[in-house]
Amino acid sequence: MPQPRIATFPQIRRAVRFYQITSVITGVGLLLLCAEMVMKYGFHVELFLNDPQGFLAWREVVLQGDEWVSTGEGLNLSLGILIAHGWFYVVYILACFRVWSLMRWPFWRLIMLFGGGVVPFLSFIMEFIVARDVKAYLSGREERLAEKKAAAAAAPTPPTEEAAR
Repeated sequence: MPQPRIATFPQIRRAVRFYQITSVITGVGLLLLCAEMVMKYGFHVELFLNDPQGFLAWREVVLQGDEWVSTGEGLNLSLGILIAHGWFYVVYILACFRVWSLMRWPFWRLIMLFGGGVVPFLSFIMEFIVARDVKAYLSGREERLAEKKAAAAAAPTPPTEEAAR
């Protein structure tokens, strides 16, 4: 498996930071989405903003034919959660791909990263694991590089090079 180039380490650090941010936003959005699904399909209500019943109001959802229909009149926050999570998931996918491609990981690791935005709580776990693994890898590579440079600087120069100076 090819290793990341030393020159890309600053890009990797930025990509991991962006991934961490998108991971948390996506994870929170997914938890809100799960709560919204429980409220809609379990309790048959949706949350509305600026509804005639109040600033924030739970309004009934009724089954008409094969679909659920909202009875609220304000801004449907439940629908907003669905839309926001969908768009943030797209940004999260891009962040996952960026980290994966810069780190040159195998394909299965990309699939695991993508799962973080679909399985509740997995994005928080993956964020911790990815950040830990990447930071450990980068610091290890930088230490080995520094040791090589120190060893090369401490090594005596061959006599032919000294004569040429």
